[in-house]
Amino acid sequence: MEPVLPPWPATFEEVGTARLQVRRTPGPDGVPAVYLHGLGGSSTNWTDLAALLAPVAGGTAPDLPGFGWSEPEAGFDFSLEAHADVVARHVREVGAPVHLLGNSMGGAIALILAARHPELVKTLTLISPAMPDRRPDPRRLSDPRMALAYLPLVGARVRAQLAAMGPRERAAQVIKLCFADPSKFPESRLDELTEEHGARAGFAWAAPAMARSTFGIFRAWSAVGKASLWSLAPLVKAPTLVVWGREDRVISVRRAMRTARAIPRARLLVLPRTGHVAQMERPIAVAKAVLGMWEHVEAGNW
Repeated sequence: MEPVLPPWPATFEEVGTARLQVRRTPGPDGVPAVYLHGLGGSSTNWTDLAALLAPVAGGTAPDLPGFGWSEPEAGFDFSLEAHADVVARHVREVGAPVHLLGNSMGGAIALILAARHPELVKTLTLISPAMPDRRPDPRRLSDPRMALAYLPLVGARVRAQLAAMGPRERAAQVIKLCFADPSKFPESRLDELTEEHGARAGFAWAAPAMARSTFGIFRAWSAVGKASLWSLAPLVKAPTLVVWGREDRVISVRRAMRTARAIPRARLLVLPRTGHVAQMERPIAVAKAVLGMWEHVEAGNW
């Protein structure tokens, strides 16, 4: 078994008025990569893929406001647009244009940024992006009780039950939801995730940030007209790779073809035996596809 890489070194960086924890992957001079994690995730979700891409592109993976160790600034509204504005400032400081990669919520944020600021994005990789998917399926939740957590009367009791869970149990639930085969998740990675969940339990802002970002996604899914993610997708000018796991329980693979068709220069890769976080579960397959896109773009034939 190959050794498991530790997370990339992290520092706190000022991004406009926000203060984010950012993990940096060293690489050659050239177009950098920027990696955006999903709801409830963090910059550590990109450890393996960033390592595989590092010989071609160094990268940065920020903890988005309210996630990982990035405390949200006062007044942050946790909409996808607000997250995209923070990322746009980060991209400008890193040196645009960048190779932008996003998973789940991070994929929706990346799409918004690419549509509204095409000058900042050289290529776009969307891994199970959070495109509107309103099916009422309890299998999408790491714990079915989460569906009741914000209802009147029962919500407070359910939230107390969820808060009483240990960090390792919560971490294992997340992996069970997001991986097609949770047994493939390395034990050392579970240790890392457990430590992260334990630390976040002590942050007063963590739970509200999770709830408000969740509602921000639901608001985006309910938007119509020009504000809809489906309306923004055709505005993306960057060459785009859309990656989906065939066994994704969070955002259905049924959204994959529509997403790829909505983006003018997109191609689609659907991976078998893969769940919601393909960059973690199948990093080599994803890296090959991303590197292939970058090569085709440089050759002018994407």
